[in-house]
Amino acid sequence: MSAAEHPPSLLRNSGFVRLASARIISVLGNGFARIALAFAVLSLPGATPGDLSLVVACQAVPQLALVLVGGVIADRVSRSALMAVADLLGALSYGGLAAMVLSGHAPVAALCVLAVTAGTATALFSPAMDGIIPMLVPSEALQRANGLLRVGTNTSLLLGLALSGATVAWVGAGWALAINGLSFVVSAALTSSLRLSRRPQKSASGWADLREGWREFASRQWLWVVVVQFSLVVAATNANAGVLGPLAARAHFGGARAWSVVVAAQALGAVAGAGIAARARVTRPILAAVLFTLPSALPPALLGAGAPLWAVAAGAFTAGVSLDFFGVLWATTMQREIPEEALSRVSSYDWFGSLTLAPLGLALAGPAADTFGTDRMLIVCATLIVAATLAALLSPGVRSLRATPGADRPELLEATTAS
Repeated sequence: MSAAEHPPSLLRNSGFVRLASARIISVLGNGFARIALAFAVLSLPGATPGDLSLVVACQAVPQLALVLVGGVIADRVSRSALMAVADLLGALSYGGLAAMVLSGHAPVAALCVLAVTAGTATALFSPAMDGIIPMLVPSEALQRANGLLRVGTNTSLLLGLALSGATVAWVGAGWALAINGLSFVVSAALTSSLRLSRRPQKSASGWADLREGWREFASRQWLWVVVVQFSLVVAATNANAGVLGPLAARAHFGGARAWSVVVAAQALGAVAGAGIAARARVTRPILAAVLFTLPSALPPALLGAGAPLWAVAAGAFTAGVSLDFFGVLWATTMQREIPEEALSRVSSYDWFGSLTLAPLGLALAGPAADTFGTDRMLIVCATLIVAATLAALLSPGVRSLRATPGADRPELLEATTAS
């Protein structure tokens, strides 16, 4: 067989290894924070579900408001340097949250300010991250790279989640938040060491860059249809993960430890899903990806139906498999179909569209649970996921796009060798 049929191991690509290491470490910290933040807010004297909704919504709003700016910046400057700056901003945010919780003085307004800062860091980081992988690996290795990266980060998340419930229960949410802050510092050091070249200087304005990115985005039906679908899916899944799920876990299963089992089960499924997707060969990747969105309705449906903890965990595992299978196919298709020089901007429109309804869903989840009941709102979330996914399947672009290996770009191969 030819060398192309036996591509070099990605583990020999030092740039990819450093990127993967940075992501694994920061996601480990995020595993602690995912549970710690919710229960830190709920443990405050007089805290209500509405307070939790407010804090998590404050984190989501800047992700939506600033992600397009992040995409423009990432297509203009060194993506690795921008990611390092975003990591440091995240470290300051979670370090501040940890300090307030540990000190016992954590007013909701101050928590909201730091949540906004953390959301800003994510808005800067995400488009740059989506655009950096094609700069490190050649086109024929993209699906393996995306799958391997997700296997590593999902395994790390699983470890963080497995430890977080015990950490919150034994030493408190503040220390769990502090671990996340430290993980961002280490990630920033690794990411900054990539030292990728700066983007070519552009004479056009940022508005012109946004318009160009929009043309690339809007010209592909499969792209914008799935983004519209995910605006609803993300709103429902975030309401479940950020507010309704913890409320149901506290009411039915005892609190943080039980909820960490559910979230860890989904993370374990994500490891399996990414591993499967890394070597899967599908002729219609977007059709397969959209179909694999359907099982993400299982966790809220089972929670809302009053299923036992083991059944909810099994549903979460299945959802994890399906969503990461989707994620690998989606990322790889975007990286192959979108020109590299516009990839971060197009990715920012993807993030912007997908997150459009997330703050609203988070903000309404707590009050809606108070008014209509947590279980009923979980069923509403599950129904919304199914309806949005079935509607996306009506699109000819979603059903017909075929996988076509992207041509190798000389500059990408050069960057791989230089790493």
